[in-house]
Amino acid sequence: MRPSEFRESSAPDAVIRIDGLAKRYATGFEALKGVTLEIRRGEIFALLGPNGAGKTTLISIVCGLVNPSAGTVAVDGHDIVRDYRRARSAIGLVPQELTTDAFETVFDTVSFTRGLFGKPKDPAYVEKTLRSLSLWDKRDNKIRELSGGMKRRVLIAKALAHEPQVLFLDEPTAGVDVALRQDMWNLVRELRETGVTVILTTHYIEEAEEMADRVGVINHGELVLVEEKTALMSKLGRKEITFHLREPLASVPPSLDGFDLALGEGGGALTYTYDAKAARTGINTLIEALREAGISFSDLETKQSSLEDIFVGLVKEQA
Repeated sequence: MRPSEFRESSAPDAVIRIDGLAKRYATGFEALKGVTLEIRRGEIFALLGPNGAGKTTLISIVCGLVNPSAGTVAVDGHDIVRDYRRARSAIGLVPQELTTDAFETVFDTVSFTRGLFGKPKDPAYVEKTLRSLSLWDKRDNKIRELSGGMKRRVLIAKALAHEPQVLFLDEPTAGVDVALRQDMWNLVRELRETGVTVILTTHYIEEAEEMADRVGVINHGELVLVEEKTALMSKLGRKEITFHLREPLASVPPSLDGFDLALGEGGGALTYTYDAKAARTGINTLIEALREAGISFSDLETKQSSLEDIFVGLVKEQA
């Protein structure tokens, strides 16, 4: 199946439904090619892809910032074209770029954003949001007085000001300090507990590996794969077992040629690489073969491929 033909089974609890979404610019460049995707209510969904893959274009269309060339998108049951006001009011967006009102105070800009969506004034909610992002002490500061990391926090507060059901984080931790990154992920976890759906794009794949429930991989405008994170790593990951030998070997015995074995430098270790789907019986067979070959080991260690390894492999495979 070609990536552009990727389809998911319909999810009754989907908060976002994307069907056949395409974007072609006047230059002829196709940023998206028939993307179909459903995002479940209350999940953390990580959208991964190299630069220029179509991540930001996809987010921009869902958020109403870019017009699609073809296809449909519904947010919480509201079509983004026919019922754009209700669709947009359900979404909070944290963009990549730092775009804020330089001469407004932190408290006022967040309160104003809440009012733009028709929400009544709620100083207590604004205070709670600012405190969760360690911004309360900066509430009376003008935006232009803040550091880049603090401005990023303000963008997140603005995105949450109208209590959206869906939060988009487009490369939210790019260029920010470790403290903000930790605060942000703590906040994401809290939001999910309240039922907010979080969709993030990131180059920090270890964060997606830690945070996401499901992972989507997009490349050249095509959705390559969508999978539960744990299932993805189980199906596509590679594992290694390294046997630390009691006596070094000069070479791998011919009786072990049927296994994918690599002899370590100095002959003191044998590394067996296998697919994560391989049955445990395969490892038991190897251990028995080692015993029959008169090879004993003092210790062993295992290693599994990371989400980054899988992502890089998928992109290379498509290329």
